[in-house]
Amino acid sequence: MAIEHIFDSASSIMTVISFTTFLGILLWTFVLKGGKDFETQAALPFADDITGDNAGGKTGESGHG
Repeated sequence: MAIEHIFDSASSIMTVISFTTFLGILLWTFVLKGGKDFETQAALPFADDITGDNAGGKTGESGHG
């Protein structure tokens, strides 16, 4: 059956293309970006604490009693 051979070959080719794409995304994310952005973004939740803008410690409370 020729059609089965074509589908088997296409499946193998797509697996290799998908894996190569995955490795390319990992390379682009972790090696080429340098990780500087990750450190900056990881510190964002603590930015209010560092600057002292939120001295009372109440974020987003509407004052319901």
